[in-house]
Amino acid sequence: MALNGPGITLRRATDEGEDVADFQNNRLQESWKEWPNEAGFEGLEEHRGPMPLKVKGAIPEWAAGALYRTGPGQSSVETESTGTYNIHHWFDGLAHSHKFDIVPPTTPGGLTSVVYSSRRQSERLEQHIKEKGKRATPSFGQRADPFMGIFAKAMGVFAPRDQYNNNVVLLPNFPGIDDDRQPTNQTGHRPGLDNLYISTDTAGLQKVDPQTLEPLGYTDQSSLHPELKGPLSCAHAQRDPENGDLYNYNLEFGRFATYRFFRVSAATGKTEVFATVSEPGVAPAYIHSFFLTPNYMVLCIPTTHLGWNGIKILWEQSVLSAIKPFDESTACRWLVVDRRRDRGVVARFSTPASFFFHSVNAFEETIKDENNEERTDISLEYVRYDNTDILKILYYDIVTDKDDAAKKFFFTEERYKKGHVRLMRYRFRLPRNGTQQTEEEAQTAAGEEVLSIPAPHAGDLPIINPRMVHKPHRYVYGVTSRGISTFLDGLVKTDVQTREALIWRGDKGHTPGEPIFVERPGAKEEDDGVLLSVVLDGVSKKSYLLCLDAKSFEEVGRAEADFPIGFGFHGHHQAQM
Repeated sequence: MALNGPGITLRRATDEGEDVADFQNNRLQESWKEWPNEAGFEGLEEHRGPMPLKVKGAIPEWAAGALYRTGPGQSSVETESTGTYNIHHWFDGLAHSHKFDIVPPTTPGGLTSVVYSSRRQSERLEQHIKEKGKRATPSFGQRADPFMGIFAKAMGVFAPRDQYNNNVVLLPNFPGIDDDRQPTNQTGHRPGLDNLYISTDTAGLQKVDPQTLEPLGYTDQSSLHPELKGPLSCAHAQRDPENGDLYNYNLEFGRFATYRFFRVSAATGKTEVFATVSEPGVAPAYIHSFFLTPNYMVLCIPTTHLGWNGIKILWEQSVLSAIKPFDESTACRWLVVDRRRDRGVVARFSTPASFFFHSVNAFEETIKDENNEERTDISLEYVRYDNTDILKILYYDIVTDKDDAAKKFFFTEERYKKGHVRLMRYRFRLPRNGTQQTEEEAQTAAGEEVLSIPAPHAGDLPIINPRMVHKPHRYVYGVTSRGISTFLDGLVKTDVQTREALIWRGDKGHTPGEPIFVERPGAKEEDDGVLLSVVLDGVSKKSYLLCLDAKSFEEVGRAEADFPIGFGFHGHHQAQM
């Protein structure tokens, strides 16, 4: 039980087996009973502020700027006719965004200050629930209403724009949408903030005011290009680090699933669909992220296929209920799409059945093969789950252990031993230049596993130094679990070269959120910077913004609030200009 107490500990590859066994033992002993999570999910308030926070220590002034966070907020709504409407799944919590303004000192020798504000983003959906007594459009995981009749299911439709619940990813400087945003020839990461959108795993987009977080309106991908008319997409759109172009896909249902791969030019705002895949062997699936290399967009279709070619979402009124039962014989299928020369799918391969939320990084390497010919290897790193149990663990009753729901779930079929998370890297060698895979090669090709590091030596909500995008990186930061909480209970820095893991654990009940890496100006080393993570003290029901040295994991400073801030998904640090 080397990791059960608070502190910072360096663990090595030789400790992996022991720490995985300790994770399972903590689950078996129901250690989560002593780790309260309720304050991160229930009774969350809006604080429009601005509210100064109490700073302890010294957050470096070069980290000044705005840290934006977004995620679920309210988990219940008081209706006008049917009492309390309880939201069942964390992913369906009503969107709530947060902003931490990190303000540099105004006098020499002064201290950096932090000012907080937040804003609810799903007011129209909330009003709809108040009036109707329920949510009348598909959710991610709301459990079935036993009183919903067949007619109501048959008449199901996807949410109209004014009932979006975008609560997952912040997309700064989204090109091609705003009529008043001027095209630019500026390349790479833009230092200013022209606009701010929030996405989820649908085609919908919500605009918010970067200063006040006020909701400013809704749109969807069809406003970018008329062919992008499918209801689902990927929350994690990606940017080309060289020119700022935005990439994503759109998924349309029909006889066959239709995946449309598109880019939005940062320079012109023009959207181009550069590849379309629609064929019997490519299933519609719930997909949260993809991979981008300097020349390719790579889509992994995990073992989360949607029933009835996707239409089952409308019947079940839930994405999670529409996902087919996990089948170990259903491999993950990968599509490698040329994004430079518009050659469409240039390669396909498979990896074992699994699920993942988040890609970490992807890069290309030129090598000489056994015939001394130049070939391209692509490396694809992500956080993998052995099955889809994680999607069910995130029901509110399980993460808060209501009526022993956690015990019932983990102990049924010994689930506490399964569904483990690990940091994975696969490598795949592309066909020789000018050649195409045969149909047989496309069906039989497999990715080569080159890295597999289990939690708690790795974690989810992964972050790397942005300077290392599309390059072989060394360090991955994330949130991890030692099995002490039903949810998350530590931060981890994983060294993919040595397999060492530096693990931060707070006091009992201190649950960290996604770490955001801020590099020190002029840094030469990859881990020279700080991490920013919003931590909930579930015992006192108060949150704080934690600032850690990214190299040593020692605390540099913190900014304390007198109230809980909900567990969120993702964030963005906008540096002060």
